[in-house]
Amino acid sequence: MSYNCDTLHLMEKAISIRLDEQAQEALRKLTESGRNQSDAVREAIVELARRGQRGDLVAEAKRLSADREDRTEKARVARLMESLRAAR
Repeated sequence: MSYNCDTLHLMEKAISIRLDEQAQEALRKLTESGRNQSDAVREAIVELARRGQRGDLVAEAKRLSADREDRTEKARVARLMESLRAAR
């Protein structure tokens, strides 16, 4: 008697999407190396979300650099840090 033991990862949710030509071509490129379609789509969604988060950080940095009070505080902290370093 033999047993086949596989580890299964439960997926939270299945979705159905319609792909236009551009999306179909992108998916073809992502699966050329042997990656299956589900993995390719999951990885693309996660990467896009990461990029969006980085974009949010860039927007926040731009907003803060335009904030006079924040720039003043940054300069004050930089002077303090420099004085502490010089005291060594």
